Amino acid sequence: MFSRPWAGGVPACTRMSTHRTANRQRNLFPKRTKELKSVVHSAPGWKLFGKVPPRENLQKTSKIIQQEYEARTGRTCKPPPQSSRRKNFEFEPLSTTALILEDRPSNLPAKSVEEALRHRQEYDEMVAEAKKREIKEAHKRKKIMKERFKQEENIASAMVIWINEILPNWEVMRSTRRVRELWWQGLPPSVRGKVWSLAVGNELNITPELYEIFLSRAKERWKSFSETNSENDVEGVSVADREASLELIKLDISRTFPSLYIFQKGGPYHDVLHSILGAYTCYRPDVGYVQGMSFIAAVLILNLEEADAFIAFANLLNKPCQLAFFRVDHSMMLRYFATFEVFFEENLSKLFLHFKSYSLTPDIYLIDWIFTLYSKSLPLDLACRVWDVFCRDGEEFLFRTGLGILRLYEDILLQMDFIHIAQFLTKLPEDITSEKLFTCIAAIQMQNSTKKWTQVFASVMKDIKEGDKNNSPALKS
Repeated sequence: MFSRPWAGGVPACTRMSTHRTANRQRNLFPKRTKELKSVVHSAPGWKLFGKVPPRENLQKTSKIIQQEYEARTGRTCKPPPQSSRRKNFEFEPLSTTALILEDRPSNLPAKSVEEALRHRQEYDEMVAEAKKREIKEAHKRKKIMKERFKQEENIASAMVIWINEILPNWEVMRSTRRVRELWWQGLPPSVRGKVWSLAVGNELNITPELYEIFLSRAKERWKSFSETNSENDVEGVSVADREASLELIKLDISRTFPSLYIFQKGGPYHDVLHSILGAYTCYRPDVGYVQGMSFIAAVLILNLEEADAFIAFANLLNKPCQLAFFRVDHSMMLRYFATFEVFFEENLSKLFLHFKSYSLTPDIYLIDWIFTLYSKSLPLDLACRVWDVFCRDGEEFLFRTGLGILRLYEDILLQMDFIHIAQFLTKLPEDITSEKLFTCIAAIQMQNSTKKWTQVFASVMKDIKEGDKNNSPALKS
Protein backbone atom coordinates (compact mmCIF):
# COMPACT_ATOMS: atom_id res chain seq x y z
CA MET A 1 0.00 0.00 0.00
CA PHE A 2 2.81 2.33 0.75
CA SER A 3 5.73 3.05 -1.56
CA ARG A 4 9.10 2.14 -0.51
CA PRO A 5 10.74 4.95 1.40
CA TRP A 6 14.10 4.16 -0.06
CA ALA A 7 15.09 3.32 -3.64
CA GLY A 8 18.71 2.97 -4.37
CA GLY A 9 19.59 4.71 -1.14
CA VAL A 10 17.69 7.92 -2.09
CA PRO A 11 14.35 8.83 -0.64
CA ALA A 12 11.50 9.16 -3.16
CA CYS A 13 10.67 12.71 -2.14
CA THR A 14 14.26 13.73 -2.66
CA ARG A 15 14.34 12.13 -6.14
CA MET A 16 11.18 13.97 -7.21
CA SER A 17 12.54 17.29 -5.96
CA THR A 18 15.85 16.76 -7.72
CA HIS A 19 14.06 15.83 -10.98
CA ARG A 20 11.96 18.98 -10.93
CA THR A 21 15.07 21.11 -10.26
CA ALA A 22 16.97 19.46 -13.12
CA ASN A 23 14.07 20.03 -15.50
CA ARG A 24 13.98 23.69 -14.54
CA GLN A 25 17.73 23.94 -15.12
CA ARG A 26 17.54 22.14 -18.48
CA ASN A 27 14.68 24.32 -19.70
CA LEU A 28 16.16 27.57 -18.47
CA PHE A 29 18.79 28.24 -21.21
CA PRO A 30 17.00 26.71 -24.22
CA LYS A 31 13.98 28.87 -23.45
CA ARG A 32 16.17 31.94 -23.10
CA THR A 33 17.88 31.07 -26.40
CA LYS A 34 14.54 30.93 -28.22
CA GLU A 35 13.57 34.28 -26.82
CA LEU A 36 16.92 35.73 -27.88
CA LYS A 37 16.50 34.40 -31.42
CA SER A 38 13.08 35.92 -31.79
CA VAL A 39 14.31 39.23 -30.42
CA VAL A 40 17.38 39.26 -32.62
CA HIS A 41 15.17 38.85 -35.68
CA SER A 42 13.12 41.84 -34.60
CA ALA A 43 16.00 44.04 -33.49
CA PRO A 44 16.31 46.51 -31.98
CA GLY A 45 14.36 44.78 -29.25
CA TRP A 46 17.17 44.53 -26.70
CA LYS A 47 19.33 47.11 -25.06
CA LEU A 48 22.47 46.69 -23.03
CA PHE A 49 20.49 47.24 -19.81
CA GLY A 50 16.90 46.20 -19.78
CA LYS A 51 14.50 45.06 -22.43
CA VAL A 52 12.37 47.19 -24.74
CA PRO A 53 9.38 45.94 -26.72
CA PRO A 54 10.46 44.61 -30.11
CA ARG A 55 9.46 46.64 -33.22
CA GLU A 56 8.50 45.21 -36.54
CA ASN A 57 10.88 46.08 -39.35
CA LEU A 58 8.32 46.89 -42.08
CA GLN A 59 8.54 49.18 -45.11
CA LYS A 60 6.27 52.12 -44.40
CA THR A 61 4.20 53.45 -47.23
CA SER A 62 3.34 57.11 -47.65
CA LYS A 63 -0.16 56.34 -46.38
CA ILE A 64 1.17 54.80 -43.13
CA ILE A 65 3.50 57.75 -42.59
CA GLN A 66 0.61 60.14 -43.13
CA GLN A 67 -1.56 58.23 -40.61
CA GLU A 68 1.22 58.26 -38.00
CA TYR A 69 1.71 61.97 -38.55
CA GLU A 70 -2.01 62.61 -38.10
CA ALA A 71 -2.03 60.47 -34.93
CA ARG A 72 0.88 62.40 -33.39
CA THR A 73 -0.20 65.92 -34.32
CA GLY A 74 -3.93 65.50 -34.26
CA ARG A 75 -4.13 67.23 -37.66
CA THR A 76 -5.84 65.65 -40.61
CA CYS A 77 -4.26 66.04 -44.05
CA LYS A 78 -7.15 66.75 -46.37
CA PRO A 79 -6.74 67.09 -50.13
CA PRO A 80 -6.55 70.74 -51.21
CA PRO A 81 -9.79 72.30 -52.44
CA GLN A 82 -10.19 72.55 -56.17
CA SER A 83 -8.87 76.04 -56.95
CA SER A 84 -10.91 77.60 -54.17
CA ARG A 85 -8.60 80.57 -53.93
CA ARG A 86 -8.01 81.29 -57.61
CA LYS A 87 -11.06 79.73 -59.24
CA ASN A 88 -12.21 83.09 -60.58
CA PHE A 89 -9.06 83.59 -62.66
CA GLU A 90 -9.27 82.56 -66.29
CA PHE A 91 -5.50 82.49 -66.62
CA GLU A 92 -3.35 80.25 -64.46
CA PRO A 93 0.41 80.65 -65.03
CA LEU A 94 2.31 77.38 -65.38
CA SER A 95 5.04 78.35 -62.92
CA THR A 96 5.70 79.08 -59.25
CA THR A 97 4.07 82.50 -59.56
CA ALA A 98 1.02 81.50 -57.49
CA LEU A 99 3.15 80.40 -54.53
CA ILE A 100 3.17 84.00 -53.37
CA LEU A 101 -0.46 83.53 -52.27
CA GLU A 102 0.24 80.50 -50.11
CA ASP A 103 0.41 80.65 -46.32
CA ARG A 104 3.72 80.17 -44.59
CA PRO A 105 4.54 76.86 -42.91
CA SER A 106 3.20 76.42 -39.37
CA ASN A 107 6.65 76.82 -37.81
CA LEU A 108 7.02 80.35 -39.26
CA PRO A 109 5.18 83.55 -38.35
CA ALA A 110 1.92 83.97 -40.23
CA LYS A 111 1.48 86.71 -42.83
CA SER A 112 0.06 89.97 -41.71
CA VAL A 113 -3.07 91.33 -43.38
CA GLU A 114 -1.05 94.04 -45.12
CA GLU A 115 1.48 91.53 -46.42
CA ALA A 116 -1.24 89.20 -47.67
CA LEU A 117 -2.92 92.08 -49.52
CA ARG A 118 0.40 93.16 -51.03
CA HIS A 119 1.07 89.62 -52.20
CA ARG A 120 -2.42 89.45 -53.69
CA GLN A 121 -1.77 92.70 -55.59
CA GLU A 122 1.63 91.49 -56.83
CA TYR A 123 0.11 88.22 -57.94
CA ASP A 124 -2.66 90.01 -59.84
CA GLU A 125 -0.08 92.18 -61.59
CA MET A 126 2.01 89.16 -62.57
CA VAL A 127 -1.05 87.32 -63.88
CA ALA A 128 -2.17 90.37 -65.87
CA GLU A 129 1.30 90.77 -67.39
CA ALA A 130 1.53 87.06 -68.23
CA LYS A 131 -1.94 87.13 -69.77
CA LYS A 132 -0.97 90.16 -71.83
CA ARG A 133 2.09 88.34 -73.15
CA GLU A 134 0.00 85.27 -73.91
CA ILE A 135 -2.51 87.35 -75.88
CA LYS A 136 0.30 89.07 -77.78
CA GLU A 137 1.89 85.74 -78.66
CA ALA A 138 -1.49 84.35 -79.71
CA HIS A 139 -2.00 87.32 -82.06
CA LYS A 140 1.51 86.81 -83.44
CA ARG A 141 0.86 83.11 -84.06
CA LYS A 142 -2.45 83.94 -85.70
CA LYS A 143 -0.77 86.48 -87.96
CA ILE A 144 1.93 83.98 -88.94
CA MET A 145 -0.67 81.33 -89.72
CA LYS A 146 -2.67 83.82 -91.77
CA GLU A 147 0.41 84.78 -93.76
CA ARG A 148 1.28 81.12 -94.23
CA PHE A 149 -2.18 80.31 -95.55
CA LYS A 150 -1.97 83.28 -97.90
CA GLN A 151 1.43 82.16 -99.08
CA GLU A 152 0.16 78.63 -99.69
CA GLU A 153 -2.74 80.00 -101.72
CA ASN A 154 -0.34 82.11 -103.79
CA ILE A 155 1.91 79.11 -104.35
CA ALA A 156 -1.04 76.97 -105.42
CA SER A 157 -2.30 79.57 -107.90
CA ALA A 158 1.25 80.19 -109.19
CA MET A 159 1.79 76.46 -109.65
CA VAL A 160 -1.23 76.28 -111.96
CA ILE A 161 0.15 79.15 -114.04
CA TRP A 162 3.63 77.62 -114.27
CA ILE A 163 2.35 74.15 -115.20
CA ASN A 164 -0.39 75.14 -117.63
CA GLU A 165 0.96 78.32 -119.22
CA ILE A 166 4.67 78.95 -118.71
CA LEU A 167 6.40 75.55 -118.92
CA PRO A 168 4.59 74.43 -122.13
CA ASN A 169 5.72 77.71 -123.75
CA TRP A 170 9.05 78.12 -121.99
CA GLU A 171 11.19 79.71 -124.70
CA VAL A 172 8.51 82.22 -125.59
CA MET A 173 7.41 83.24 -122.09
CA ARG A 174 10.56 82.98 -119.95
CA SER A 175 11.66 86.58 -120.63
CA THR A 176 8.27 88.25 -120.44
CA ARG A 177 7.62 90.80 -117.72
CA ARG A 178 4.79 88.76 -116.23
CA VAL A 179 6.94 85.65 -115.85
CA ARG A 180 9.87 87.60 -114.43
CA GLU A 181 7.64 89.17 -111.77
CA LEU A 182 6.16 85.80 -110.92
CA TRP A 183 9.68 84.35 -110.81
CA TRP A 184 10.83 87.01 -108.34
CA GLN A 185 8.12 85.95 -105.88
CA GLY A 186 9.64 82.47 -105.68
CA LEU A 187 9.02 79.28 -107.59
CA PRO A 188 6.46 76.73 -106.34
CA PRO A 189 8.37 73.72 -104.93
CA SER A 190 6.59 71.35 -107.30
CA VAL A 191 8.04 73.07 -110.41
CA ARG A 192 11.28 74.44 -108.92
CA GLY A 193 13.52 71.62 -110.11
CA LYS A 194 12.09 71.70 -113.64
CA VAL A 195 12.51 75.49 -113.93
CA TRP A 196 16.05 75.31 -112.56
CA SER A 197 17.00 72.66 -115.13
CA LEU A 198 15.56 74.72 -118.00
CA ALA A 199 17.16 77.94 -116.77
CA VAL A 200 20.61 76.42 -116.19
CA GLY A 201 20.47 74.53 -119.47
CA ASN A 202 22.65 71.67 -120.67
CA GLU A 203 25.40 73.23 -122.76
CA LEU A 204 27.64 70.27 -121.89
CA ASN A 205 25.15 67.84 -123.48
CA ILE A 206 25.36 65.43 -120.56
CA THR A 207 23.02 62.45 -120.68
CA PRO A 208 21.89 60.07 -117.93
CA GLU A 209 23.96 57.36 -119.62
CA LEU A 210 27.07 59.52 -119.40
CA TYR A 211 26.41 60.02 -115.70
CA GLU A 212 26.27 56.25 -115.19
CA ILE A 213 29.61 55.85 -116.98
CA PHE A 214 31.40 58.35 -114.75
CA LEU A 215 29.70 56.96 -111.67
CA SER A 216 31.03 53.49 -112.45
CA ARG A 217 34.51 54.97 -112.89
CA ALA A 218 34.23 56.66 -109.50
CA LYS A 219 33.21 53.39 -107.86
CA GLU A 220 36.18 51.60 -109.45
CA ARG A 221 38.55 54.28 -108.20
CA TRP A 222 37.15 54.13 -104.68
CA LYS A 223 37.52 50.37 -104.75
CA SER A 224 41.15 50.73 -105.80
CA PHE A 225 41.76 53.26 -103.01
CA SER A 226 40.25 50.94 -100.42
CA GLU A 227 42.28 47.96 -101.64
CA THR A 228 45.64 49.75 -101.76
CA ASN A 229 44.94 51.95 -98.70
CA SER A 230 47.07 54.56 -100.44
CA GLU A 231 46.06 56.86 -103.23
CA ASN A 232 49.65 57.31 -104.29
CA ASP A 233 49.86 53.64 -105.29
CA VAL A 234 47.32 54.09 -108.06
CA GLU A 235 48.93 54.82 -111.41
CA GLY A 236 47.96 57.99 -113.23
CA VAL A 237 46.34 59.66 -110.23
CA SER A 238 46.78 63.44 -110.47
CA VAL A 239 46.61 65.97 -107.66
CA ALA A 240 42.99 66.78 -108.54
CA ASP A 241 42.10 63.07 -108.51
CA ARG A 242 43.73 62.59 -105.12
CA GLU A 243 41.70 65.50 -103.81
CA ALA A 244 38.60 63.69 -105.01
CA SER A 245 39.28 60.71 -102.80
CA LEU A 246 36.53 58.90 -100.99
CA GLU A 247 37.70 60.12 -97.59
CA LEU A 248 37.56 63.82 -98.51
CA ILE A 249 34.09 63.53 -100.01
CA LYS A 250 32.89 61.49 -97.03
CA LEU A 251 34.16 64.15 -94.65
CA ASP A 252 32.38 66.95 -96.49
CA ILE A 253 29.12 65.01 -96.83
CA SER A 254 28.95 64.62 -93.06
CA ARG A 255 28.98 68.42 -92.75
CA THR A 256 26.26 69.02 -95.36
CA PHE A 257 23.02 70.25 -93.80
CA PRO A 258 23.72 68.31 -90.57
CA SER A 259 20.45 69.47 -88.99
CA LEU A 260 18.41 67.65 -91.66
CA TYR A 261 20.01 64.23 -90.99
CA ILE A 262 19.27 63.12 -94.55
CA PHE A 263 22.72 63.39 -96.13
CA GLN A 264 24.70 61.84 -93.28
CA LYS A 265 25.67 58.17 -93.09
CA GLY A 266 22.48 56.09 -93.09
CA GLY A 267 20.34 58.97 -94.37
CA PRO A 268 18.09 58.58 -97.44
CA TYR A 269 20.20 60.88 -99.64
CA HIS A 270 23.68 60.00 -98.43
CA ASP A 271 24.48 57.58 -101.25
CA VAL A 272 22.95 59.81 -103.92
CA LEU A 273 25.05 62.81 -102.83
CA HIS A 274 28.13 60.59 -102.62
CA SER A 275 27.51 59.28 -106.14
CA ILE A 276 27.01 62.71 -107.75
CA LEU A 277 30.14 64.18 -106.17
CA GLY A 278 32.21 61.14 -107.08
CA ALA A 279 30.97 61.10 -110.67
CA TYR A 280 31.71 64.81 -111.08
CA THR A 281 35.31 64.44 -109.93
CA CYS A 282 35.80 61.82 -112.63
CA TYR A 283 33.98 63.96 -115.19
CA ARG A 284 36.01 67.09 -114.37
CA PRO A 285 39.40 65.97 -113.00
CA ASP A 286 40.76 69.46 -113.84
CA VAL A 287 38.42 70.86 -111.18
CA GLY A 288 38.26 67.87 -108.87
CA TYR A 289 36.33 68.00 -105.65
CA VAL A 290 36.36 71.31 -103.78
CA GLN A 291 34.90 71.91 -100.36
CA GLY A 292 31.46 73.51 -100.65
CA MET A 293 30.36 71.55 -103.71
CA SER A 294 28.38 69.19 -101.48
CA PHE A 295 25.96 71.96 -100.51
CA ILE A 296 25.19 72.81 -104.14
CA ALA A 297 24.71 69.16 -105.06
CA ALA A 298 22.52 68.60 -101.98
CA VAL A 299 20.14 71.45 -102.90
CA LEU A 300 19.79 70.04 -106.41
CA ILE A 301 19.13 66.53 -105.06
CA LEU A 302 16.26 67.90 -102.96
CA ASN A 303 14.58 69.24 -106.09
CA LEU A 304 15.60 66.86 -108.90
CA GLU A 305 16.07 63.21 -109.72
CA GLU A 306 19.60 61.84 -109.41
CA ALA A 307 20.64 61.99 -113.08
CA ASP A 308 18.96 65.38 -113.62
CA ALA A 309 20.65 66.71 -110.48
CA PHE A 310 24.06 65.66 -111.85
CA ILE A 311 23.36 67.30 -115.22
CA ALA A 312 22.31 70.57 -113.55
CA PHE A 313 25.26 70.35 -111.14
CA ALA A 314 27.88 69.94 -113.87
CA ASN A 315 26.40 72.72 -116.03
CA LEU A 316 26.01 75.06 -113.07
CA LEU A 317 29.65 74.64 -112.06
CA ASN A 318 30.65 75.29 -115.67
CA LYS A 319 29.37 78.88 -115.48
CA PRO A 320 32.21 81.48 -115.58
CA CYS A 321 31.77 82.68 -111.99
CA GLN A 322 31.52 79.21 -110.43
CA LEU A 323 34.38 77.90 -112.55
CA ALA A 324 36.61 80.79 -111.48
CA PHE A 325 35.90 80.19 -107.79
CA PHE A 326 36.09 76.39 -107.81
CA ARG A 327 39.29 76.40 -109.83
CA VAL A 328 40.58 79.09 -107.45
CA ASP A 329 41.49 81.41 -110.31
CA HIS A 330 42.92 84.29 -108.26
CA SER A 331 42.95 86.87 -111.03
CA MET A 332 39.34 86.21 -112.02
CA MET A 333 38.20 86.18 -108.42
CA LEU A 334 39.85 89.58 -107.89
CA ARG A 335 37.97 90.96 -110.88
CA TYR A 336 34.68 89.77 -109.42
CA PHE A 337 35.55 91.32 -106.06
CA ALA A 338 36.55 94.62 -107.71
CA THR A 339 33.24 94.75 -109.61
CA PHE A 340 31.38 93.97 -106.41
CA GLU A 341 33.09 96.86 -104.62
CA VAL A 342 32.00 99.28 -107.34
CA PHE A 343 28.35 98.55 -106.58
CA PHE A 344 29.07 98.32 -102.85
CA GLU A 345 30.32 101.90 -102.83
CA GLU A 346 27.46 103.03 -105.07
CA ASN A 347 24.70 101.57 -102.85
CA LEU A 348 26.15 101.56 -99.32
CA SER A 349 28.80 104.26 -99.28
CA LYS A 350 28.88 104.70 -95.49
CA LEU A 351 29.32 100.99 -94.82
CA PHE A 352 31.82 100.77 -97.66
CA LEU A 353 34.04 103.42 -96.00
CA HIS A 354 33.63 101.65 -92.65
CA PHE A 355 34.89 98.41 -94.18
CA LYS A 356 37.75 100.27 -95.87
CA SER A 357 38.83 101.79 -92.56
CA TYR A 358 39.40 98.28 -91.24
CA SER A 359 40.85 97.00 -94.55
CA LEU A 360 38.04 94.45 -94.64
CA THR A 361 38.04 93.08 -98.19
CA PRO A 362 35.15 91.23 -99.92
CA ASP A 363 37.00 87.90 -100.07
CA ILE A 364 36.62 87.55 -96.29
CA TYR A 365 32.86 87.04 -96.54
CA LEU A 366 32.03 86.60 -100.23
CA ILE A 367 34.05 83.43 -100.88
CA ASP A 368 31.90 81.26 -98.61
CA TRP A 369 28.68 82.81 -99.95
CA ILE A 370 29.63 82.23 -103.60
CA PHE A 371 31.15 78.78 -103.09
CA THR A 372 27.90 77.40 -101.65
CA LEU A 373 25.51 79.78 -103.46
CA TYR A 374 24.25 80.91 -100.02
CA SER A 375 22.90 77.43 -99.23
CA LYS A 376 25.17 77.20 -96.18
CA SER A 377 24.81 80.81 -95.01
CA LEU A 378 21.03 81.24 -95.28
CA PRO A 379 18.08 79.10 -94.13
CA LEU A 380 17.36 76.44 -96.74
CA ASP A 381 13.98 77.79 -97.86
CA LEU A 382 15.45 81.28 -98.24
CA ALA A 383 18.49 79.93 -100.08
CA CYS A 384 16.17 78.18 -102.54
CA ARG A 385 14.43 81.46 -103.26
CA VAL A 386 17.82 83.08 -103.88
CA TRP A 387 18.56 80.21 -106.27
CA ASP A 388 15.25 80.90 -108.06
CA VAL A 389 16.25 84.43 -109.03
CA PHE A 390 19.89 83.42 -109.58
CA CYS A 391 18.67 81.01 -112.26
CA ARG A 392 16.76 83.92 -113.77
CA ASP A 393 19.40 86.68 -113.58
CA GLY A 394 22.68 84.78 -113.48
CA GLU A 395 25.85 85.58 -111.51
CA GLU A 396 24.87 89.23 -111.06
CA PHE A 397 22.19 88.22 -108.57
CA LEU A 398 24.69 86.40 -106.35
CA PHE A 399 26.55 89.67 -105.73
CA ARG A 400 23.32 91.64 -105.49
CA THR A 401 22.20 89.23 -102.76
CA GLY A 402 25.47 89.90 -100.94
CA LEU A 403 24.78 93.63 -101.05
CA GLY A 404 21.23 92.98 -99.87
CA ILE A 405 22.56 91.16 -96.79
CA LEU A 406 24.95 94.05 -96.06
CA ARG A 407 22.09 96.52 -96.41
CA LEU A 408 19.86 94.48 -94.12
CA TYR A 409 22.44 94.54 -91.32
CA GLU A 410 24.07 97.89 -92.14
CA ASP A 411 23.22 99.56 -88.82
CA ILE A 412 24.62 96.63 -86.84
CA LEU A 413 27.78 96.35 -88.94
CA LEU A 414 28.56 100.05 -88.57
CA GLN A 415 28.93 99.51 -84.82
CA MET A 416 31.38 96.60 -85.17
CA ASP A 417 35.13 96.29 -85.60
CA PHE A 418 37.03 94.03 -88.00
CA ILE A 419 36.84 90.83 -85.94
CA HIS A 420 33.16 91.13 -85.10
CA ILE A 421 32.19 92.02 -88.68
CA ALA A 422 34.04 88.97 -90.01
CA GLN A 423 32.44 86.71 -87.39
CA PHE A 424 28.96 88.14 -88.01
CA LEU A 425 29.10 87.75 -91.80
CA THR A 426 30.58 84.27 -91.51
CA LYS A 427 27.58 83.11 -89.45
CA LEU A 428 24.49 85.17 -90.26
CA PRO A 429 21.52 85.33 -87.85
CA GLU A 430 19.15 82.37 -88.22
CA ASP A 431 16.00 84.50 -87.95
CA ILE A 432 16.56 86.23 -91.29
CA THR A 433 13.33 86.22 -93.32
CA SER A 434 12.81 86.19 -97.08
CA GLU A 435 10.55 89.26 -96.98
CA LYS A 436 13.14 91.44 -95.24
CA LEU A 437 16.06 90.19 -97.31
CA PHE A 438 14.31 90.50 -100.67
CA THR A 439 13.10 93.97 -99.75
CA CYS A 440 16.74 94.95 -99.20
CA ILE A 441 17.85 93.16 -102.38
CA ALA A 442 15.19 95.02 -104.39
CA ALA A 443 16.57 98.32 -103.04
CA ILE A 444 20.04 97.56 -104.45
CA GLN A 445 20.60 99.24 -107.79
CA MET A 446 22.91 97.23 -110.03
CA GLN A 447 23.79 100.20 -112.19
CA ASN A 448 26.80 102.50 -111.97
CA SER A 449 26.87 105.63 -114.11
CA THR A 450 24.47 104.05 -116.59
CA LYS A 451 26.63 100.90 -116.63
CA LYS A 452 25.17 97.58 -115.62
CA TRP A 453 26.95 94.65 -113.98
CA THR A 454 28.21 93.07 -117.21
CA GLN A 455 29.55 96.41 -118.50
CA VAL A 456 31.30 97.25 -115.23
CA PHE A 457 32.80 93.76 -115.09
CA ALA A 458 34.04 94.10 -118.68
CA SER A 459 35.69 97.46 -117.90
CA VAL A 460 37.32 95.98 -114.81
CA MET A 461 38.67 93.13 -116.95
CA LYS A 462 40.37 95.71 -119.17
CA ASP A 463 41.76 97.85 -116.36
CA ILE A 464 43.03 95.21 -113.99
CA LYS A 465 46.04 93.16 -115.05
CA GLU A 466 47.45 90.08 -113.47
CA GLY A 467 48.73 90.92 -110.00
CA ASP A 468 47.55 94.61 -110.04
CA LYS A 469 45.48 95.93 -107.17
CA ASN A 470 45.83 92.65 -105.29
CA ASN A 471 44.51 94.00 -102.02
CA SER A 472 43.06 90.76 -100.77
CA PRO A 473 45.60 89.15 -98.42
CA ALA A 474 43.52 85.97 -98.25
CA LEU A 475 44.09 85.42 -101.97
CA LYS A 476 47.84 85.95 -101.98
CA SER A 477 49.67 82.71 -102.52
